[in-house]
Amino acid sequence: MKLLITRPLPQAVIEAARATFDVEVRESTAPMEAAELRRALADFDVVLPTLGDVFSADVFTDVGQLRAKMLANFGVGFTHIDIDAAKAAGIQVSNTPGAVTDATADIAMTLMLMSARRAGEGDRLVRSGAWEGWHPTQMLGLHLSGKHVGILGMGRIGEAIARRCHFGFGMQVSYFNRSAKTVDFEATQVGSLIELAQQVDVLVVAVPGGATRHLVNAKVLAVMQPHAHLINIARGEIVEEAALIAALQAGQIAGAGLDVYEFEPKVPEALKQMETVTLLPHLGTATLEVRTSMGMMAVENAVAYAVGKPVLNPV
Repeated sequence: MKLLITRPLPQAVIEAARATFDVEVRESTAPMEAAELRRALADFDVVLPTLGDVFSADVFTDVGQLRAKMLANFGVGFTHIDIDAAKAAGIQVSNTPGAVTDATADIAMTLMLMSARRAGEGDRLVRSGAWEGWHPTQMLGLHLSGKHVGILGMGRIGEAIARRCHFGFGMQVSYFNRSAKTVDFEATQVGSLIELAQQVDVLVVAVPGGATRHLVNAKVLAVMQPHAHLINIARGEIVEEAALIAALQAGQIAGAGLDVYEFEPKVPEALKQMETVTLLPHLGTATLEVRTSMGMMAVENAVAYAVGKPVLNPV
């Protein structure tokens, strides 16, 4: 069977795939273009795509004879794949949940601390040569310990963030989720996102993409406390970027920490220019160990399909 890996992956993952498949690795780090997407479905039995490789409905219908029978997605999110169109074409889709949880939660904590304690601004000050030395009122930020954190989306990642906040920083945890969660620490479910945004010192976006586009909008930002910070480690389009810029410029909220962007990789100049914003280049799962684990899980899904077994993580 022929397998296409659409981006360079850790060598251990590629070697694992080669044990079962005739593997082609696409060398570009950019998302696949239209012709490449169609070739993937026409020339390969299994495709291992990732974020940005947009398998929309028209891609499936444009290919006269589909050879591909599986898309073993590298990543937990799969909004770049039209699942209904894939199923209609007889193509199995899988993803890599679990492998991404802790690393993504760690990046959320990184952004919370950097935003609250003005770490990016401080780094730039030192590098500029303009720092004049310590004084008692220099760059006063928000002390996170004991504060109130709100988690939008209490799935695996949301719960991992909440756990770190509760046990690591003694924070009060509230969350807005479609269903109640049973956890081994104190966490309060609230009835609406507006209610959550009104209460918390830090609002963390950890809900999946897709139908949640612009869930965090001007109305939500308007009810946040002026000292509060917004953190997004989920998908960029969940936060209405123009509304966030307006809220930051007006001082409606104190700051934001972003790992994802609405029109990624494009980042508005307004966000780049504001010292109250911490910007990371989608580092959520960017460790060698985690990316290797994600790749191995994707390969395991592909191998299960190849040997006629149920895939481990069907979508």
